[in-house]
Amino acid sequence: MGYWGYFVVGRSERPLAELDALAGAKGMLQRSSAAGGWQVWEYPSGDGEVGNMNVLAADTGAPALFGYVMDSDCVVVEAAAPESGAWTTCLARAAMAGYLGAASEGLTIEDYFLEPRDAAGRAVAWAAEAGHDADTGPLLDVLTADADPLAENLFFQLLDRLGVVPL
Repeated sequence: MGYWGYFVVGRSERPLAELDALAGAKGMLQRSSAAGGWQVWEYPSGDGEVGNMNVLAADTGAPALFGYVMDSDCVVVEAAAPESGAWTTCLARAAMAGYLGAASEGLTIEDYFLEPRDAAGRAVAWAAEAGHDADTGPLLDVLTADADPLAENLFFQLLDRLGVVPL
């Protein structure tokens, strides 16, 4: 059995776990921090909600990103920024399609998530709003990769490609 839980990424002078936007996620653990006030927090949980990344982005005035890891197989990525808005995609698409297949009633992965090329474009805009340069090509590589062996690794590669938290 793999990991189930959230990673929360944001920029703030205060610890993210202290913000009202994440008040429902009791027991969050800080995983790492990076230059410019960037923080990565972990909320290991297979159920429940961690909070609202739109509210987190509005409260901090900076882009925010959630990654929900499903059994270390795939990751739901939700991102928001005050100016460029919200978007959702996933990592390890083939594995995610397997999860959705059981509950989709005829819907496909594209009905739920941005396609990789569209997600890469939104990710570049997200990174720019965060004050970082990101290139579509390396982001696309991560967005189309399979988990090998853990989907969490893809999530941290995404953060690296966004320029937020280097590997």
